[in-house]
Amino acid sequence: MQKNKLLSWGIFLLLTLIWGSSFILMKHSQYELSSLQVAALRIFSAGVVFLPFAIIHLTKLPTKKFLIVILSGVTGNLLPAFLYSIAISRIDSSLASILNSLTPVFVVLIAILFFKDKIKLEKIAGVLLGMTGVCLLCLTKGISFSNFGFALLILLATLSYGSNVNMVGHYLKEINPVHIATISISFMIVPTGIVLWKEDFLKLSFDETNVQWAVLEAILLGIVGTAIATALFYILIKRAGGLFASLITYSIPFVGILLGMRDGEQVGILQFVCLGIILAGVYLANK
Repeated sequence: MQKNKLLSWGIFLLLTLIWGSSFILMKHSQYELSSLQVAALRIFSAGVVFLPFAIIHLTKLPTKKFLIVILSGVTGNLLPAFLYSIAISRIDSSLASILNSLTPVFVVLIAILFFKDKIKLEKIAGVLLGMTGVCLLCLTKGISFSNFGFALLILLATLSYGSNVNMVGHYLKEINPVHIATISISFMIVPTGIVLWKEDFLKLSFDETNVQWAVLEAILLGIVGTAIATALFYILIKRAGGLFASLITYSIPFVGILLGMRDGEQVGILQFVCLGIILAGVYLANK
């Protein structure tokens, strides 16, 4: 029993490090690559890793669920990857990691508005508190009109995540989640491959060390941050339950903030207060 708990905590901490460091990797890879190249290469790499498994799992997928699974790949991986990458080209990675913690709030909000979830006072209070934290964060970080739109892209990404969680929960709950992940991400090879071609990815100076590192970081985002991390997350849910796995929401921002500070980003006590308000909203919304 003790070994099982230690293994679960080990997976939890590993996922925290993987997902918490993804924001700084997106930032660094854009020193040599465009934001579109980074996002496309990330999802393309994850799709290639999952492709052999997707071929096997595809035979087990009901035909009538195919389009919903593909839509899950768009809302749960493709669209957020591009939104995050574009946003981090103009705002701090630490700020992106804080805003990312709003995902559970949007899960609840969409469940209430579109899936007729029971409206409880705690959920409403949690949503309002989380949004209040975001507003205060924008003020304390001095976000201007010129870069407010980029911070808004992060919120759109978390909204997309929230839509995907509800869609999977309501329409795909009888499908193995691993099958959903492998199939949906593998089919994203086609659109991301087109983006890489349109963005002249193959014309990059791959003999230059800086370009090599940037490409490696983007590939790591895909293989480790998307493919391996997704598999680990489902393993964690199976071993320790969804409630324990969901606590990663609270730990990811701290890794993102620490790495951002190490990279020279300015994060003060007011930003930590705003993070606390957002996480309190997350707690209430999911209580």
